[in-house]
Amino acid sequence: MRNVTVLSALFAAGTIAQVQPGQIQPAQVPAPKMTASQAEAARAGAPFRQFLAFLEAYNSGDRGRLTQFRDANYRTMNLDAQMSSREQSGGLELIGLDKATDTRVQGYVLERDTSQFGLFAMEVEPGEPHRVTRFAILPVRRPPEYPVVKMTEAEVVSALRAKMDKDAAAGRFAGTVLLAKNGKVLFSGAYGMADREKKTPNTLDTKFRIGSMNKMFTATSVLQLVQAGKIKLTDPLGKYITDYPNQDVATKVTIHQLLTHTGGTGDIFGPEFTAHRLEIKTLNDYISLFGKRAAEFEPGSRWVYSNYGMVLAGVVIERVSGQNYYDYVDEHIYKPAGMTRSGSPPESESATGRSVGYTRAKQSGAWIPNTDTLPYRASSAGGGLSTVGDLLKFAEALMGHKLLNADYTDLLIAGKVNTSGGGRYAYGFEDGRKDGVGAVGHSGGAPGMSGDLRIYIPSGYAIAVLSNLDPPTAPQVSAFLDVRLPD
Repeated sequence: MRNVTVLSALFAAGTIAQVQPGQIQPAQVPAPKMTASQAEAARAGAPFRQFLAFLEAYNSGDRGRLTQFRDANYRTMNLDAQMSSREQSGGLELIGLDKATDTRVQGYVLERDTSQFGLFAMEVEPGEPHRVTRFAILPVRRPPEYPVVKMTEAEVVSALRAKMDKDAAAGRFAGTVLLAKNGKVLFSGAYGMADREKKTPNTLDTKFRIGSMNKMFTATSVLQLVQAGKIKLTDPLGKYITDYPNQDVATKVTIHQLLTHTGGTGDIFGPEFTAHRLEIKTLNDYISLFGKRAAEFEPGSRWVYSNYGMVLAGVVIERVSGQNYYDYVDEHIYKPAGMTRSGSPPESESATGRSVGYTRAKQSGAWIPNTDTLPYRASSAGGGLSTVGDLLKFAEALMGHKLLNADYTDLLIAGKVNTSGGGRYAYGFEDGRKDGVGAVGHSGGAPGMSGDLRIYIPSGYAIAVLSNLDPPTAPQVSAFLDVRLPD
């Protein structure tokens, strides 16, 4: 998964119906302001009245009130996801309106607990009772007219400690958090239960499933082989996976495109994966299942997140290095970085200190183990185990050029293509830097697992968060820190 907040998670999952291209402003560009008279007229219109009714029901945190709103006004709304997001976000504040018509209103909202801004658009039927036909909220960069006052380092640590204590007490967070600067730990903490049945608490040594954060290790491994002259980023994948079933994909999709999600290779999750979840034991098994399908679009023409593309990058590592993917990462990433508590053992094997992931049951809302959703084993696209301490070691090793030289490190993390969320994607890294300020890293998430690593290169800060609850639990903590850390 990409870097995720509650707003982006809802949008990506289709919980909030997506608007069509061109119907909402680009996520990185604030919309024009309305005049006072325009805003007053918009507030009197049916679209705003419906949005306000949604907002009041959502912020109440009352399932009955949200159910009433859904049944009366928006029957396709995903109630379970809305309740989960309300718990994580702490509610939404309406910041202001940007534009409106008789059937549509657009404006800004703010997550109370993370300070993440969202740009919303709601459309309604032209006639009574003006039911909602479309509703989207996109995460956006904080508009400059709504700055957050930067804190001192000591103030950040104090605010983080208070937030984590509050969220853990409310059941909104379970996991571990680490904040460091230039390798020195400024804050670390462990919260909640690693195993609720056995009443085992999370500790800083607890191993969490990290989801798509593995993509950073995969991309770093590929760049190591590029640096060694064994792979060319411009080569088609078929040069290295010579028996790839679909020759059109094999000859057109390049290594660069695999690492940037621009190859059109599609995803691995869906009915086919579910049906064969425990039968897929090697990376080559994914090719047996998905290797015959065609590209979803002309390779290189656009960006669409592709877990399968990163699986193929892992197969390339195996074919070129002659090593099993897991052995290669262990020898060339984990060991040089000193990451002694990271790996990808099969789920059937016992792993000392591994947490149990907990996901919300769809009907009852209770926390249940995510066991029935897990693959046989993690892949090069994600799913391994790590700790916040090991993630910090990875960040330090990468920035200290223990894994790649300076030039290839810069090549690895530099944004290369615009993403659908308004950011930039590099090679297995998200590049959130703007004018030299911001972080690089990657998040990960699936039912019962959520993680995030952010590396702030100019300032030397690093944030690592891991949780055994549903996403976007971890990125919310990072987002809270992101707007408060000194530049």
